[in-house]
Amino acid sequence: MLTLFTYNWQVREEWFEWAAELSEEELLKDRTGGPGSILFTLYHVADAEYSWIRAVYGLPDKPVSFESVRSLDMVRTLSDKWNREVRNLLESGVPDLEGTVTAEWAPVPYRKGDVLRHIIAHEIHHMGQLSVWAREIGHKPVSANVIGRELPAIPGNRSSSELK
Repeated sequence: MLTLFTYNWQVREEWFEWAAELSEEELLKDRTGGPGSILFTLYHVADAEYSWIRAVYGLPDKPVSFESVRSLDMVRTLSDKWNREVRNLLESGVPDLEGTVTAEWAPVPYRKGDVLRHIIAHEIHHMGQLSVWAREIGHKPVSANVIGRELPAIPGNRSSSELK
């Protein structure tokens, strides 16, 4: 699972680099088919990941409002900060995937494994929305390709050098 989290983090970083080429007006323009603007979408995926991971690990949510970080630099800095914490938690060991979690904002219990898979799929879904918006404004989107990325090996699988 860490492989797919790492993939999402790489793609998110590339979207931040891509977004740096846009005007503030373009970043904040309300768009159809997603949670709002390009900037809010980048904030939203980082926020959702951070909040759900904290819940999975039994930690309280630490919400930060979008309005308090309403610039690309601030959202990117917050995403980087949250990413360090999420990475440390995931690298410390994955919790019992069959165990349940009840988040403060979602009082129904969910299996931890389902929540972790949801976090991964959620970000991929929103990166697809960013790709559509990129094309709508005449820009090439970030590649969603997994092949060719430096990603951690999946435990139990042969390394790429063993496959040649």
